[in-house]
Amino acid sequence: MLPIVFQGLVVPVYMGGTSGLKVIEENLEKLKEIMEVYEERLSKLKYLAGNFLSLADISHFPMVHLLQETPYGSVLDAYPHVKAWMAAVMDRPAVKKVMVLMKTFG
Repeated sequence: MLPIVFQGLVVPVYMGGTSGLKVIEENLEKLKEIMEVYEERLSKLKYLAGNFLSLADISHFPMVHLLQETPYGSVLDAYPHVKAWMAAVMDRPAVKKVMVLMKTFG
């Protein structure tokens, strides 16, 4: 996921460069495999480690959120449980506060 976020968001937006499409293409299939694991797990649980927010969610959420900001974020459309998990995390009051702070720095 990191190579896609880096090449699809960081390089063009923050570094003014051109995305490495070869790197992105090589990693999209790997990303889909990862999303299949997330999807299967989230089909049984509300959050990654159970029906409670945990460090697993806190550590995985930012990268998935940033993935949505890339031109490749639509890959998540195939994973409804992942999207529901993202919505549940985004709906948390603390996350809403952080998102407001991030907009003031962006």
